[in-house]
Amino acid sequence: MSGAVPNSESEVLIRVEGAVGRITLNRPQALHALTTNMCRIMIEALVTWIDNPIVKLVLIDHAGERGFCAGGDIRMLAESGASDGRLAREFFFTEYRLNALLHDYPKTLVAIMDGVTMGGGVGISRPCRFRVATERTTFAMPETGIGLFPDVGGGWYLPRMSDRVGLWLALTGARIKAADCQLTCLATDYVESAQIPALKAAIIAEPSAIETLLTEFECDAGRPSLAAHQDEIARLFGGESVEEIVAALEAADSDWAREQLLILKTKSPQTLKVAFRQLRLGGSMRNFADNMAMEYRIGARVVQRHDFLEGVRAVIIDKDNAPRWNPPKLEEVTDEMLDSIFAPLPSTEEWTPLP
Repeated sequence: MSGAVPNSESEVLIRVEGAVGRITLNRPQALHALTTNMCRIMIEALVTWIDNPIVKLVLIDHAGERGFCAGGDIRMLAESGASDGRLAREFFFTEYRLNALLHDYPKTLVAIMDGVTMGGGVGISRPCRFRVATERTTFAMPETGIGLFPDVGGGWYLPRMSDRVGLWLALTGARIKAADCQLTCLATDYVESAQIPALKAAIIAEPSAIETLLTEFECDAGRPSLAAHQDEIARLFGGESVEEIVAALEAADSDWAREQLLILKTKSPQTLKVAFRQLRLGGSMRNFADNMAMEYRIGARVVQRHDFLEGVRAVIIDKDNAPRWNPPKLEEVTDEMLDSIFAPLPSTEEWTPLP
């Protein structure tokens, strides 16, 4: 693999430059949305590099100008979910193995989050030690809007963010920019997009100097708009249930709270409750693999449920943005319904990390 010229037609470009393993997402027409094959290619490279003494650092970026990674291949997931769900489960199984491999990876990982970083893009950037945002970065976990759930490790990372910001991101699908990503530690550094090619070249030339280089290239991302609402988020999203959060927002007398309430009313009630339970359980887990096993159980089931298929229809296919959720109200999403989504799978169907 070292020194090989990457095939520009591949969905992921893999090569070794100096002491740096390079992973470049190469599906620009789809904003680099992940496919099962892309996840397999990345796993193969990462596993190979663990025992390669030449590779000291792994750099993950994207080709072209448009976005880092907009998520997973939602259309494929919906088409599979509408039939037997096999290909969707295969995707989740493989993607979550990639997420877990990155989380526990023994070498330094660097992600260049230049542009849209959502869903699956969060899953491959958040485990990296260095996460570089630019003025083009837009971060979100927008799954509640399509009846899915904030997966790819969301159950692990989001509840460990301070002031309930992770829960707010999960429930509302809020989009935040670079300064807010730094404030919430979703990004570790801010570099202007015009300087990214020079930064990459410098990292490849001297990967051992990564921290010094990031300091040299660091710019000011500006004031984080989220700072003005952190206290509100901590207070209003501190409830013991989604219903309590909604009640707190209804009782709060602020434009911001009213705006959040309107946003939540557009989301799948089932998904809001799934995400709340997912973050509650994931936040108390001791290891990442347990969280991913939980998320696989959820994913294997919700991908075939009404709200995901309806959410994809409304947002991605017909684009009428008028999903008809079922159940339509929070109080109609029962504990029994949630229990069935979170229940263990047959032992032969459970998710496992790479051997």
